[in-house]
Amino acid sequence: MRLPRLFVFAALLPAAALAQPGVDANRPTDRPWPDSLVGGTAPPADVQRLYAVAAAVDADRIEADVRRLAGFGTRHTLSDTVSDTRGIGAARRWIRAEFERISAACGGCLEVVEQRRVVTGERRIPEPVEVVNVLAIQRGTSDPDRYVVMSGDIDSRASDALDATSDAPGANDNASGMAGAIEAARVLSQYEFPGTIVYAGLSGEEQGLFGGQIMAETARAEGWRIEAVLNNDMIGNSCGIDGVCDNTSARVFSEATRPTETEQEARLRRFTGGEVDGPSRNLARAIDRLADQYVRNLDVMMVYRLDRFGRGGHHTPFTNVGYPGVRIMETHEHYDRQHQDLRTEAYPDGTPRHYGDTVEYVDFDYAAKLTALNAVALAAFAGAPAPPSGVTIEGAVRPSTTLRWERPDAAENPQLAGFRVNWRLTTSPQWERSVFVPDNGEAEQHYTLGNVVIDNYLFGVSSVAADGSESPVVFPGAIGAFDYAPGE
Repeated sequence: MRLPRLFVFAALLPAAALAQPGVDANRPTDRPWPDSLVGGTAPPADVQRLYAVAAAVDADRIEADVRRLAGFGTRHTLSDTVSDTRGIGAARRWIRAEFERISAACGGCLEVVEQRRVVTGERRIPEPVEVVNVLAIQRGTSDPDRYVVMSGDIDSRASDALDATSDAPGANDNASGMAGAIEAARVLSQYEFPGTIVYAGLSGEEQGLFGGQIMAETARAEGWRIEAVLNNDMIGNSCGIDGVCDNTSARVFSEATRPTETEQEARLRRFTGGEVDGPSRNLARAIDRLADQYVRNLDVMMVYRLDRFGRGGHHTPFTNVGYPGVRIMETHEHYDRQHQDLRTEAYPDGTPRHYGDTVEYVDFDYAAKLTALNAVALAAFAGAPAPPSGVTIEGAVRPSTTLRWERPDAAENPQLAGFRVNWRLTTSPQWERSVFVPDNGEAEQHYTLGNVVIDNYLFGVSSVAADGSESPVVFPGAIGAFDYAPGE
């Protein structure tokens, strides 16, 4: 995989850049993707099947799955693996059976596989333990080596991170996320997509993010092109310890830049921008727009942080090796229901205070809403063409800005209709304006924004399918590339 080309400065530019005619590129828009015309008609602004995907998510099925997972008593990584009714072994066998049942219903459309590794000598895994992930893979029809991933965690824990025997039902943390991944598989297995979707049950999260590390390292070793990792960890609690009950918002945590960024790339970023435009951040922006458009009564709070303050989640092992990843979760947490032994104590006024992560505190309608957000995002990204590669930008000391990019492979992306050149003020959280540029069939493509000064805005390019499905926006250079691999 080639390292994307970096920014081209004025001294290296040709004498003039050709502009595409036909649209006022400075026109503000009143919706995410305007139907601008640039030598052709843009695809529809709405992808109709994404409304159907969101509506198909069933809160009752999610509730049944959460209750089933919580019913295993504990799913601690070090718990029983032999019993059919208690412990992590029983839980992961049940998850595998559910994925296989879904696959049978769609004619074998899912490959159900396990990833196994023995972990030992760790602070929370002192003795040898086999950490097992359960994956259901829905292969893409034309670009099967491009992956989008939704993950939930299989394991749970009590107050003591090494307590593998006490009850730890983990109803919200994280049976809700695991049930969401299973439900997304039920819904999306009724469709076909050009790209591959992975529904992942990851283990060992509470002991040190080992399941995610195993999957991420395996993916890198096997050359997976992972476009997006959506880590779902606690998506069912709508009433927080802060006293706020809110079932209309969700948080999406995203890292600003890659931790694999080189010293040269960091130096370039000082002079060209991109501090908030790594691929994980632009993945979060795309999810935010999808929520606004397709999921009723759900607003995404983009949090500019890898995870909660000083804490971690299973998207981190993926971002550690260069893959774009975000954490999707509830807005208002309740800490009495996280990592707590089951017990009842009393507030100072004598009111009972419940501790422990039990089923009665899960809001299943809310969990369904966040699952719908995931399902819509998976369908949108797997249905869209691959993000553009080799994105570069030119325009220093000029009155216009030119972006160049490489066309995704035609055989792998038959749905490709064109691209969007996007730009926004440097202080804006979301992409504000865009121009649709039809695919011209050439390997290298470009577009010039006349009278849009490079100094005043941030820019990026996304790929668009004929039905309107759209990739996340790619910021120019290695800073924003979705196909970047460390050391290449």
